[in-house]
Amino acid sequence: MAKVRIKDVIEALDLELVSGEEGVNRPIVTSDLSRPGLEIAGFFDYYPAERVQLLGMTELSFFNKLNAADRRQRMEELCRDFTPGIIVTRGLEVPAELLEASERESVPVMKSNMKTTRLYSRLTNFLESRLAQTTAVHGVLVDIYGVGVLITGKSGVGKSETALELVKRGHRLVADDAVEIRQEDQDTLVGKAPELIEHLLEIRGLGIINVMTLFGAGAVRSNKKISLVIHLELWEKNKQYDRVGLDEEKMKIIDTELTKMTVPVRPGRNLSVIIEVAAMNFRLKRMGVNAAEQFANRLNHAIAEGDHDDL
Repeated sequence: MAKVRIKDVIEALDLELVSGEEGVNRPIVTSDLSRPGLEIAGFFDYYPAERVQLLGMTELSFFNKLNAADRRQRMEELCRDFTPGIIVTRGLEVPAELLEASERESVPVMKSNMKTTRLYSRLTNFLESRLAQTTAVHGVLVDIYGVGVLITGKSGVGKSETALELVKRGHRLVADDAVEIRQEDQDTLVGKAPELIEHLLEIRGLGIINVMTLFGAGAVRSNKKISLVIHLELWEKNKQYDRVGLDEEKMKIIDTELTKMTVPVRPGRNLSVIIEVAAMNFRLKRMGVNAAEQFANRLNHAIAEGDHDDL
């Protein structure tokens, strides 16, 4: 099923449908747009017909200088079987040749009063958001000091309880149990809660609680960029855990690699404080302050001085 159809664009950007009404259910498969200036001039060798076409002042000013036969031919070429739609910007008059071709091929032609560059920007943002790659992850997403922290782990390890404690400490819940993630940019993942369970938290033995009702609107947010993954696992006696922080583990979601930390869980460990400090330390690292590296440098310096004293 198509994620975006022309009728969605009409509703989102408040466009006026002028002709080609039969094609309003045409799917849009790419967020790339086209301003067919070369095509209006007659060069269709590389015409990206699968894109939404924008006709602004430049394109239509040149088009009006063509003779009647060329105008008819160019608009017929623009209206392909798989062209999603054509938008005329700036409130300009839609050419009669375009109206005829669009009705014949059922290509929707829309009109907007916005400037071409403004419409281009808004439509690109809308399509990129709707056409972005998506996935779902079992876990909890919390905004901690501006850092989007995705808490993962097996069922029953204590993810939701930890999130509840973080909310009590003043941080904001984004999603519990299921996190819907979309790839907004090459290295940007944004997570949110499914609509059905938005603002809800499941605590075993207590049931479902509404975080916004209990703690107020400031305790939740609708979406957040994911920057850090904290994986909770039951403590294994014979497993070696990172005690310095020099080794940085990565986790790949869709096309983006995120920093991942594994935190062992056992009685007596305050997970909410550990995760809170992990988020603060992550921010420091991004600012160029790495405590683990500083310690390693001090240690190497002390060893080097010791070797020198032995001489």
